[in-house]
Amino acid sequence: MNTPLTGKGRKYEILKEYFGHDDFRSGQEEIIDSLSSGRDAVCIMPTGAGKSMCYQIPAMLLPGVTLVISPLISLMRDQVTSLVGSGVRAAYINSTLTMTQYTKVLSLMEQGRYKLVYVAPERLESEGFIEVCKRMDISMVAVDEAHCVSHWGQDFRPSYLKIERFISELSKRPVVGAFTATATENVRNDIVRLLSLQNPVCVTTGFDRPNLFFSVISPTTKSAKLLELVRERQSLSGIIYCSTRLAVENVCDLLNDNGFRAVRYHAGLDESERRRSQDDFVYDRVSVMVATNAFGMGIDKSNVSYIIHYNMPKDLESYYQEAGRAGRDGSEAECILMYEPKDVRTAKFLIENSEPNEQLSEQERRELRLRDEMRLKYMVVYSTTNDCLRSFMLGYFGEKHTGACGKCSNCLLHYELRDITVDAQKILSCVVRTRQRFGVKMICDILRGSENARIKSLGLDRLSTYGLMKEQSESAVRSKINELLSKEYLQQSGGEYPVLQLTHRSGAVLRGEETIETKVLKDERASKPGKTEDGALFAQLKALRKSLAEKAGVPAYVVFTDASLRDMAMKKPVTRSEFAGVNGVGQAKLERFGEIFMQEIRRYAEENGEDGE
Repeated sequence: MNTPLTGKGRKYEILKEYFGHDDFRSGQEEIIDSLSSGRDAVCIMPTGAGKSMCYQIPAMLLPGVTLVISPLISLMRDQVTSLVGSGVRAAYINSTLTMTQYTKVLSLMEQGRYKLVYVAPERLESEGFIEVCKRMDISMVAVDEAHCVSHWGQDFRPSYLKIERFISELSKRPVVGAFTATATENVRNDIVRLLSLQNPVCVTTGFDRPNLFFSVISPTTKSAKLLELVRERQSLSGIIYCSTRLAVENVCDLLNDNGFRAVRYHAGLDESERRRSQDDFVYDRVSVMVATNAFGMGIDKSNVSYIIHYNMPKDLESYYQEAGRAGRDGSEAECILMYEPKDVRTAKFLIENSEPNEQLSEQERRELRLRDEMRLKYMVVYSTTNDCLRSFMLGYFGEKHTGACGKCSNCLLHYELRDITVDAQKILSCVVRTRQRFGVKMICDILRGSENARIKSLGLDRLSTYGLMKEQSESAVRSKINELLSKEYLQQSGGEYPVLQLTHRSGAVLRGEETIETKVLKDERASKPGKTEDGALFAQLKALRKSLAEKAGVPAYVVFTDASLRDMAMKKPVTRSEFAGVNGVGQAKLERFGEIFMQEIRRYAEENGEDGE
């Protein structure tokens, strides 16, 4: 290893030598500079944007050891495996270790043999662990999934409330970094307050993931469409998310019965099967994982090429986090949401029957329930809008995105603008004449002239708006109602049975002072999302990587990510200096794998009559 440098040069040296990159991504350098200079930091970056490097590089710049607090056992194992493979001294302490293994790691940690040690938050309550930490030089504490400290976060964990006390008991206060993928202003304020961060630098990078293609589809038969989607991607690695355990079982059986190798993962399975399924997927023994949201947090698998949501999640926070597990290495990837109206009922059921948080007051529980109901409404609008999906999602997270992205299903469909003002007036008038007492389904039935018993018993068939839209399908009427909701000409009340209500914008439409236009599908998709073709050399390099990974007993991406292999296939390096210029090739991987891969590239060049010089 080269003689350590200080300042700016050293962090770039570490970036290249251990991680194989020449430049930092947006926001990384500011966080690294803050932590390595001793100033606390809050880092909010989307999944796949490179959060882990923001504490791994400062850990190597600072003296002593860095503790990384994470609730995710799988993340600990994967990141430690990757770090060790890149030449960084790292270890983890969690419930998977035997007492002998735990004692050994603790001893080596106290001897200063590691730069990073990953620990579960529950470990901070162990007196033995605390006493060892008091005797050590702990230069930094990195809190991963920091939103877990807040009641307002989607994954509150009481054990995170013990972190601040643990830090205060150390012989000297280390610098503290907090890291999360998504955080509202309330959650961010809680992170700073509950972790007692001191004058922290707060960096929130853009939420956009340009390599991800977003699409929403509403198939007539979900199962048939799913088989078609997986068949088109059978050479790729993907995750299929379902909202319930039963759906996971049914979808997994469907895929296996039709010749696909798929495994399942949900909280109802025993630990051994969950571990086996996870390992089979991570080590590329199977290409499809079918799971509830219990799977995925901390899974550092870089070559997931598609995420399919078989059911609509209950909020955009969950959807974006789960969809973001695709394309972590920067390669093109797809995020497909399969929507049908009954998904909304399932999501409502999950919200209404969630375990109550005993640490919250009744008032706080009511507020969280209303928050969850509002989040569901936005999720439904995303699933039904004709506008740019990326713009809608980024706007939800408070980030502006103007115009069409050109990389979502709505932007790649041919639409024409159509004036729906008259239909909007019919819908709004119906809401007025029913005294804002009914939900979407009842308003649809009245406008379409349904003859169901409830409408007749309430005398709603005598309204002037009854049957005004009888020539239109229910889905067409629903679509226009959703359009009015998304443009805030209508709103839905909270509570178990939300009803449609007018807004301050409704009057202008009813009086004919304002017109409403919507995009209506004109033709089929103009083109498909761009994909990186798997050339012959790329395929050969993947086969070589798989062989080496199996011999080493590590996931394939630990050897090299798909992005690195694609860069190799494009640059075709045949010398050490050329190979060192490949994205993701650090010094350790150059020494360990460089010559093997260069031999494969030379062989390919000779077989195909290329110069290779």
